[in-house]
Amino acid sequence: MINSILKKYFPMIRTEQEVLTEISQKPASDALYKSWNPEQQKEFLDFCTGVKGCKMLYDSFFKQVMNPDLHPERLEKFLTLLLKKHVKILQVLPNESRMAAEDTLLAMDIVVKLEDGSIANVEMQKIGYAFPGQRSSCYSADLLLRQYQRVKTDKQSRQIKFSYRYIKDVYTIILFENSPAECRAIPDQYIHRGMTVFNTGLAVHMPQEYVYVPLDIFRGILHNRGIISELDAWLTFLCEDSPEMIELLIRQYPYFRELYDEIYKLCENMEDIMGYFSEALQEMDRNTVQYMIEEQQAQIEEQKGQIEEQKGQIEEQKGQIEEQKGQIEEQKGLIEEQQARIKEQQSQLEEMLAKKKQAESRIVELEKKFAAMTE
Repeated sequence: MINSILKKYFPMIRTEQEVLTEISQKPASDALYKSWNPEQQKEFLDFCTGVKGCKMLYDSFFKQVMNPDLHPERLEKFLTLLLKKHVKILQVLPNESRMAAEDTLLAMDIVVKLEDGSIANVEMQKIGYAFPGQRSSCYSADLLLRQYQRVKTDKQSRQIKFSYRYIKDVYTIILFENSPAECRAIPDQYIHRGMTVFNTGLAVHMPQEYVYVPLDIFRGILHNRGIISELDAWLTFLCEDSPEMIELLIRQYPYFRELYDEIYKLCENMEDIMGYFSEALQEMDRNTVQYMIEEQQAQIEEQKGQIEEQKGQIEEQKGQIEEQKGQIEEQKGLIEEQQARIKEQQSQLEEMLAKKKQAESRIVELEKKFAAMTE
């Protein structure tokens, strides 16, 4: 099977049978293909044959097309639109962050120094991780500290006194393929820009800025209203694998045809493209495991909180019960006291009744005597 839509633009696209034949001719490729599950095999064949477009969110494909060493103008254009300022990449920086090395949820991470001295860190997240604010703040702080150390060392080597005015902005840009809950809570927005400001309007510039792009939310909006801006076009290129949407993108912005062409030329080397795809699958497996661990940890922490809350409620109820017990004991004492009084009053009443009966008998006896005397 082959998709005629993309075949019109990329004639190097082959049929499924041609792809499978080439795979079967090399034992290593054949073994790798058979190691994938049926769903993964289908995904691979779909993009090789144009049934679906390439997923540019795969690290290997993204870096092939957007590599700032080979094609700085592409990332420059994307960042210019995203940051709403002219961007010129001066240098690609090595990612020396220990955090990035330890974080298996990162699918892609590119750090570039811009012409004005600011630093942009572009990250790709396959899965929306827990605590995105805390994580991105730590990444940003790490980049800011690295810039501080680098600038200070540079100034000292040139015998220039260090000043904090040399510290430039740090941009943390995160593209989410599957966005975290915080982004899903705002389903009509797909670009979130943030920075530190003071509630009083205090004019102090804080150099850390953040941009979150939940691409799954963008796709939902895109399918309802289409591509309406050049930034939309870039985001469509990054997250859409529908042949119909790719054709629409190429028609509206022919520039992207060259980028897709590079990817489909990669598909002509079956060993390389299978290697890229296999790396992406391994990365997804690691991401999924890490995500599940974090989700379970979050659930455990939530359950612990609920248990502690319930313990507090139980202790409070115990206190109320003890208080009620005290009140009951107090009421029992009052009742017993009242019962004693009633018993005493009954005894006094019985005594009075006895005296009354005795008095009545005396009266009867006196009346008899009086009657006898009058006869």
